[in-house]
Amino acid sequence: MLDNADTMSKVLDRPVKKVPALQGLTVCTVFFENSTRTRISFELAARRMSADVVSFAASSSSLSKGESLRDTIETLTAYKIDCYVVRHAASGAAHAVARFSGKPTINAGDGLRAHPTQALLDAYTLRREFGELNGRRVAIIGDIRHSRVARSNVELLTRLGVSVVLCGPATLLPRDLAGEGVTLTTDAREAVRGANAVMALRLQTERMDAGYLGSLPEYIAGYQVNEALLEHAAPDAVVLHPGPMNRDLEISADTADGPRSRVLKQVEYGQAVRMSVLYHLLVGRSTL
Repeated sequence: MLDNADTMSKVLDRPVKKVPALQGLTVCTVFFENSTRTRISFELAARRMSADVVSFAASSSSLSKGESLRDTIETLTAYKIDCYVVRHAASGAAHAVARFSGKPTINAGDGLRAHPTQALLDAYTLRREFGELNGRRVAIIGDIRHSRVARSNVELLTRLGVSVVLCGPATLLPRDLAGEGVTLTTDAREAVRGANAVMALRLQTERMDAGYLGSLPEYIAGYQVNEALLEHAAPDAVVLHPGPMNRDLEISADTADGPRSRVLKQVEYGQAVRMSVLYHLLVGRSTL
């Protein structure tokens, strides 16, 4: 899929950014949580390959009248939907949609469990930057406990030979994520030492009420990704963020906009990666 993303990137560089690969197929985005980047990225990816796109809004659907998820998906499938892209607050929701529909289903984020295409686009961004990923080191800093992005990146990057360091306050650093290729630390300087990439995660300030953090100034002092922290990283280190960003909280504004930042590249490459995923599921594994 990462190789095919190279082909899709070339499509997006053309004056006419469209190919007929998915012509005649219908992709339905089913988002039960708010999203800007992921939803628009998937919808554009499908349209770039000439698919028809249906966007399902849970808040204005019969779900608000008490209809079950199963009945909703079975109703949509009766309209001849060919593929679902699902985001839901419940872990395993995309699996349930696949079971109810019998159609290819892409997990666009489920609960705290996984966000597979975000990990794919992060890996693709790093591959475009460094080429070979085997032997690289990536530090992920922030609210690891509540991050599906961190979990999916751990799963994918370690398979690609990347060493991953997870870093955050002890209350936000679940010990069960440690394993082969993954180390945990509460020391941000130790985390970024020699890292080729540093990923800041959005600090979910709503978690403050649960007692996970002492104070925001304390978090900023210890874990903000900024220029001073990056002095301990590799000279060619790049900065990533899955978005949305809280500027000057988990990442400083000058770092988010600085020469090391690849945040907008992540957004750009995300469309090509999601085109590749859709093509892989709906057409086949060969390149265009």
